[in-house]
Amino acid sequence: MNRALPVVRLRVPTDEDAVAWHRLFDDPDVMEFHGGRSAELYVYEELTARQRRHDAELGFCLWTMLDEEGRAIGFTGGQPWPHVWGPKGEIEIGWRLGRAYWGKGYASAAAQETLARLRAAGVADVVAMVRPGNERSVAVARRLGMDLAETFPHPRFSEDALCFRLDLQKSHAE
Repeated sequence: MNRALPVVRLRVPTDEDAVAWHRLFDDPDVMEFHGGRSAELYVYEELTARQRRHDAELGFCLWTMLDEEGRAIGFTGGQPWPHVWGPKGEIEIGWRLGRAYWGKGYASAAAQETLARLRAAGVADVVAMVRPGNERSVAVARRLGMDLAETFPHPRFSEDALCFRLDLQKSHAE
């Protein structure tokens, strides 16, 4: 049974969104596949500032995800892969939601909107890097039509990170 995806809006992150992201992600379940513990507020202040620069320079970023009432519930979007390992030079699509919003279709709805925005910005293809065991993120990647393409040794964990890929021109033409 296919259920309708929820209404979700995306906006360029504001200074206030750093505080919202910090609050939303201050949860061991949310951070399980992102280092296991909460990040300090300054990490989100730097991240939101970097995303505003990406939006100004590239036309896309990790956007703040808003629910039907306009509440910040997480982020999704695209950005250049930010690490020295993995798919260097690629555009990564990613998502993270506050725990209260899991399982409601927000990540899939927002990621589909992200793909449309990235296509419009001229991005040819995207990757999604997912840690093994993160079945929720694997499910979102697969719902987007992404295929597991390769793995990369993770520098901090004794595992290979999964790299899903999607050709945006091909997937749009079908």
